[in-house]
Amino acid sequence: MSGMSRVILWRHGNTDWNNDGRIQGQTDVPLNERGRAQAVAAAAYLAGLEPSLLIASDLSRTWDTAAPLAELTGLPVEREPRLRERGFGLWETLNIEQIKVRFPETYARWIDGDPAPGDGLEPLGDLGKRVSEVIRQAHERNPDGITILITHGGSVRWGVAALLGWPEDSALTLGPLRNCRWSELGYHPEHRGWQLLAHNLGV
Repeated sequence: MSGMSRVILWRHGNTDWNNDGRIQGQTDVPLNERGRAQAVAAAAYLAGLEPSLLIASDLSRTWDTAAPLAELTGLPVEREPRLRERGFGLWETLNIEQIKVRFPETYARWIDGDPAPGDGLEPLGDLGKRVSEVIRQAHERNPDGITILITHGGSVRWGVAALLGWPEDSALTLGPLRNCRWSELGYHPEHRGWQLLAHNLGV
């Protein structure tokens, strides 16, 4: 669309913990072989969009996802801790069955949609605020180009919801973002500002 700048929110590639159903949160878990291959395939497509700014979470799974795109475009990748996944506190390293047993009360509150259920889980409002701030600031720096933010699934959901002014529970109406897929936001000053253009795109 003429006059519209775009911000692409790209989730990292696959990890062994994704396959095992373990909560990663802000634990620094590396990509596996499949995740690295996903990053290479997606980078070949995304480079064709001719982005002009790349910013990644400072966790290695996002940093390594960004590397093939940086190589193809010649762009540096900036590290941004605010793009990290939601902090899951005491739940990190565990799978859902273990969480149900060890933290039944907190798990029940989480299932009921409590945005800050306890056990060190980052409140959803804080997650949405920090990610949406990065989106806005990246757009301000690159208003006429394409920015790619390499981040995490939960960060995309609640970052988009906060940016667009949705209630926190409405973020779950966005389907889960699969590994190495992305969502696309557009900003057009003459068409109500921010718009969600696409979700869960991939190659």
